[in-house]
Amino acid sequence: MNLPPPIHSAPANPGDGLGTETKPGRGPGLALALFFLTICAGGLVLQTAIELSRGEPVGALQVFHQRPTAANLRAYEHSLEDASVLARTVRPWFQFIQFVGLRDGGEKTLIGRDGWLFYKPGCDALISRAPHPSGTNQDPVRAIVAWRDALATRGIQLLVLPVPNKESIYPDRLTSRNPPPPGVLSPVTRDLFARLKSSGVEVVDLFALFSESRKRGEDVSAPLYLAQDSHWSPAGLRMAAQAVAHRLVERGWVSPGHHDFETEAAPIHRIGDMLLMLRSRALERRAQPESVACSKIVDARTRHPCRDDPQSEVLVLGDSFLRIFESDEPGAAGFLAHLAHELRRPIARLVADGGASTLVRQELFRRPALLARKRVVIWQFVERDLRLGTEGWQAVPLPPTVPNTETGSSPTAPTSP
Repeated sequence: MNLPPPIHSAPANPGDGLGTETKPGRGPGLALALFFLTICAGGLVLQTAIELSRGEPVGALQVFHQRPTAANLRAYEHSLEDASVLARTVRPWFQFIQFVGLRDGGEKTLIGRDGWLFYKPGCDALISRAPHPSGTNQDPVRAIVAWRDALATRGIQLLVLPVPNKESIYPDRLTSRNPPPPGVLSPVTRDLFARLKSSGVEVVDLFALFSESRKRGEDVSAPLYLAQDSHWSPAGLRMAAQAVAHRLVERGWVSPGHHDFETEAAPIHRIGDMLLMLRSRALERRAQPESVACSKIVDARTRHPCRDDPQSEVLVLGDSFLRIFESDEPGAAGFLAHLAHELRRPIARLVADGGASTLVRQELFRRPALLARKRVVIWQFVERDLRLGTEGWQAVPLPPTVPNTETGSSPTAPTSP
């Protein structure tokens, strides 16, 4: 076998320097290391100087004022990022270049086809092969069944409304590389529906409803989700409101009321939350706002916008899918108003952005008057919360009973998808 010649051979003449090995100098490596250390330290030094000049506590030292738990360290890291003057100045332009030049939306935004944007953590949760988090507080079915049974002891019916992730209904707008058909359930979502059905929990299946609408081509002129946003469109929420109202009447849980509502065109232009999450003013200024054909629900007699009624027999709990177009512009044009229109009666609501799995029920426990006189509770949550629900899926007791004369309000938490 012929072996290759050695890489280094002995010099023919020791004095002529041929074939001798030389070690690379440390100068370039040290210079590069010092450059990066200077960049890293420069931002910290600048931020500390600014905080001291303002008479503020030094943010970098706050880590020593709390226990070094994983949650506290993550919160510390985020607080440093949010407070950094250098980061707030440079990051928006970096994200603009990253988004426009590299088609990279960062940690939260995925750039799809034809201007469609998707919520990256939701996509990751949908295709993840990791097992579902174990433990009682991570099991949505256990929480839902327990809460259904608790409501039943007070004669209150529960209707569950899981809202599909945008990518579950529009996988073809996410990628053109052999996307699955619309409405194909992930293993976690499939498990949810199967277990809820076996437990006798009443569920409105928007996955099947939206998928059939797409197959019939009904969404061509009016898509069921917003292109720039993680939420459903006016067409999607109207379809959901009609399906929920039909189920309530069909089951005999609610009879149509006598309140006359009418629809009123209220078109708007908005920048979607997928762009706003990038926190880049440069990108927001250059983005083309999405045109949205909303329909506002108004009182037929007074022409006042539809308002919720805490004393209604129907209470809707949920997340930002209930807030969009309702308390957001144009107002009274979201799912809640359209459900009231379909039922011909005002309804009560409790909304916690990003907190439909647990936080909204905890808030209801603190507002017991909202459960007074109720015959039906509708519990809405988005599909991605099966894995990503804030505070998991905790067991939350019902609030204590209160006299029917009390009233409550429905606070809305800060915006997030």
